[in-house]
Amino acid sequence: MPLVVYRGVLESGPGAAATCETLFAGNGWSGGWRGGVYPYHHYHSTAHEALGIVAGSAKVRLGGDSGTVVDLHAGDVVVIPAGVAHKGEAASPDLLIVGAYPGGRGPDMRIPGKGDREQALENIAAVPPPATDPVCGRSGPLIERRRTGLQR
Repeated sequence: MPLVVYRGVLESGPGAAATCETLFAGNGWSGGWRGGVYPYHHYHSTAHEALGIVAGSAKVRLGGDSGTVVDLHAGDVVVIPAGVAHKGEAASPDLLIVGAYPGGRGPDMRIPGKGDREQALENIAAVPPPATDPVCGRSGPLIERRRTGLQR
């Protein structure tokens, strides 16, 4: 599944978090939470994750120690496939993120280099592709890139 970054697709200002939660839930992405990004590498082996930046900004490293640092700002969404490590490198004081997962799947918390990697790899392989895009629903970049096999 591709990692997809959407720029400027969310509303900002008062009520942005609730609006983002409603958008995600309406497109089949639930289990939402509000917060930031952990300042250490972690990944989820049981679910893909959507992060909606509803206030502030953050630098997030995607793909482990040698991964790419992406600047995310209020209005952006990133979809992180199961198994892709991510870490908050820096954040503005007002950062607020809404997180969600497709199809009611819940995430686990994995730290690279800790725990049972073989089990994590089995879990990742068993995670189905999402049926919907968290921003666009039944169409959109996530669905199109998965359908065409494009990874970026």
